[in-house]
Amino acid sequence: MAEPKPQIRLAQVPRPALILGCIGLLPFLFGTLGAWASDYPDFILFINLQMAYATIVLSFLSAVHWGLAMAQGEAADWRRLGLPMLPALSGWLALMVPNGLGLLLLALGFVGIFFIDLRSIAAGQAPSWYKTLRKPLTAIVLTCLAATYGALAANLTYA
Repeated sequence: MAEPKPQIRLAQVPRPALILGCIGLLPFLFGTLGAWASDYPDFILFINLQMAYATIVLSFLSAVHWGLAMAQGEAADWRRLGLPMLPALSGWLALMVPNGLGLLLLALGFVGIFFIDLRSIAAGQAPSWYKTLRKPLTAIVLTCLAATYGALAANLTYA
């Protein structure tokens, strides 16, 4: 029976990746707080800013997989390059639909890219510390998107 791999702690994640990953959460937090702190119709600006930033981040996370594939000489692999495109495309689509549906599409994109990350890590295509970094970041992003959806629902109820 194979020995389980030891769990990597957050303190073992390369410091630049950890710090920059946390800084990358600031626009999500800003968007959520702004959506809750503003009245109708101003809160829509914060929701739109958060959605635009989330789309950019999904594109970035998708590109990580392209970079990993190219670095390993697998650039011609349709599944390796095509699957990570789906979360980025969900972000793009999220910008063209009503905000409530858009926030849901963004959340699905972040869940999707997280599972793509896990698959890549398990296959040895991404560093093992990447899961330790991405798990809390994804949880915070999903919490922010859900809270922003709550602000949208609350503001539209009272509008």
